[in-house]
Amino acid sequence: MNDRNTSEPRIPDLRTVEFDLTAHETQRRTEVLAALGDTWDPIAVMEGEADAYRLLYSGLDAEQQTTYDALVAAGVLPASGQG
Repeated sequence: MNDRNTSEPRIPDLRTVEFDLTAHETQRRTEVLAALGDTWDPIAVMEGEADAYRLLYSGLDAEQQTTYDALVAAGVLPASGQG
């Protein structure tokens, strides 16, 4: 599209659109914490996950242990005690 007075192409006006999501994020966090309730214990959750991880990889037979060791060496799984 050309301006009638010049041979230069007309550059459309650019508009800046901004959204302030601060209030929305505050409301979202409030709702998440309310859903978790007063009894939520993040330390207990993390300890439970660590226990489950140890249980998952305990009692492996020789072939499974070899596969597990290869995955740890490749960085796919964390080493024992780090998961």
